[in-house]
Amino acid sequence: MSFDTPGTEAIPAIVLPGSARPVRFRIIALLALFSLVAYVLRMNISVAAKFMMPDLGLTQIQMGEIFGAFMLGYAIFQVPWGLLGDRFEPRRVLAIASLVWAITTALTGFLPVRLPRGEAAAFASLLMLRFLLGAGEAALYPLAARAVGNWMRESERAFAYSIIIAAAAAGSAFTGPMVAWSMVAFGWRAAYYLCSILALVIGGLWYWYARDQPEVVAPVRAPSESWLPLLRNRDLILICASYFLSSYVLFTFIFWFYLYLVDARGFSVLSGGLFTSMPYILALAVVPAAGYLSDWLSNLFGTRRGRRFVAIAGFGIAAVTLFLGTRAANAYAAIGALSISVASMMATEGPFWSSTIDVAGRHAGAAGGIMNMAGNLGGVASTSLVPLLVKKLGWGVALGSCSAVAIAGGLLWLLIRVDPPSIVKSEA
Repeated sequence: MSFDTPGTEAIPAIVLPGSARPVRFRIIALLALFSLVAYVLRMNISVAAKFMMPDLGLTQIQMGEIFGAFMLGYAIFQVPWGLLGDRFEPRRVLAIASLVWAITTALTGFLPVRLPRGEAAAFASLLMLRFLLGAGEAALYPLAARAVGNWMRESERAFAYSIIIAAAAAGSAFTGPMVAWSMVAFGWRAAYYLCSILALVIGGLWYWYARDQPEVVAPVRAPSESWLPLLRNRDLILICASYFLSSYVLFTFIFWFYLYLVDARGFSVLSGGLFTSMPYILALAVVPAAGYLSDWLSNLFGTRRGRRFVAIAGFGIAAVTLFLGTRAANAYAAIGALSISVASMMATEGPFWSSTIDVAGRHAGAAGGIMNMAGNLGGVASTSLVPLLVKKLGWGVALGSCSAVAIAGGLLWLLIRVDPPSIVKSEA
C-alpha cells in the first residue's frame, strides 16, 4: 500500500494476531510509567529550587538558565535518539537512556554541595547536569512514537499516546507534594536520590519485559531511505510550529507555576507544592478523553477533521482560561482557571503525536524527534523569557501573554492536513 506523504515510502500491511493485544497494551503501560518517572525527574528542580537557591547562592535568573540547560539538551538530542530508535528499535535504546537519567539525577543532589569553589562551581555543575539529563530524557517520546507506530492500529494511536501523556500529568501531579515533603523532612538533596531510584526501577522493568515489535506477517524494519525529506514535509513543519507554541505555554507552567503560587499568590512551601499538582490531576481525566475523542471523530469524519477539532478546541479553551486565571482576584479561582488551561493544552498531545506518526510512516522515531525538538525549543524560549518578563512586568503579564501564544498555535491547525491511509489491520 502506498503512503504518499513526502519523506516516507510504501508500508506493508501489518497483521496483529489476537495474542498481541494484551502485550501491546502492556507496552503502552510501561511507556506510561516511563513518562511518569521522566516528568518527576524533570520537574523536581522546579520545587526544590525554593531551597536550592538560598543554599547554593543562586538567583532566580540563574535558575532560569539551569531550567533552560535541561531544555537545550532535551531539544538537541531529540532527533539523534529518534534515529537510533528507528535503527535499533526502542527496547535497548530506552533502557540505556534510563541509566543516564538515574546517574545525572543522583549527581544533582550530590555534586553541587561537594565542589570547593562555591556558588560559581555549583551553578556550572547544575548547568552541566541538567543539560545531560535533558539529553537523556530526549529519548523517551521519539522512541514511544516508534513503539506506538509498531504496536498500535492507526485508529488507536491518539488514545494510546494520550495515555502516555496522561502519565506525564500524573508525574507532574506527584512531583510537587513528594518533593515539597521530602525537602521539609530530609532536605532538598534527598529528593534527587529518591528520583534516581525510580529511574533505575523503570529502566529495569522495561528491559526485562518490553519487546520491539509484535510477531507480524510483514514486520516494519529500520528504513533504508533517508529521513531528511521529512524536513520538507509541509504538514510536519506546521505541526512543529504549533507544537513550539504549545510547549512555550506548557513549560511556563512546568517550571514556574510553583514559584508563581508561592511568590505571587502567597501560598506556603507545602501548600504551593500541593496546588501545583492540581492542573495535572485534572489532566489525568482530560487527556485520555481527548485522545479517545480524537480517534472517534477521526473514524467518523476523517483523520484531518478529527485531529484538527480536538487540537483547536484544546488551544482555545487553554487561551481563555489562562487569560481569566491570571486576572482572577481570588487565589483559588486563579488555580482553578489555570488548572483548566494546563489540562486543555495537554489535551492536544494525542492529536499532535498521532498526526506525526501518521505523517512519518516508517520514520516515526525521527519525525517524533523533530516535532519534540521544535516543542522543546519553545520550552527553552519560555524558561529564558519568563523570568525576564516577571522581573520587568510582573507575573500577570508573564503568564497572561501565553494566551496569545496559545491562540496562534491553535490557528495553525486550520492549515494542517493529515489524511493517511489505513496501514494496520487486525485479524480479530
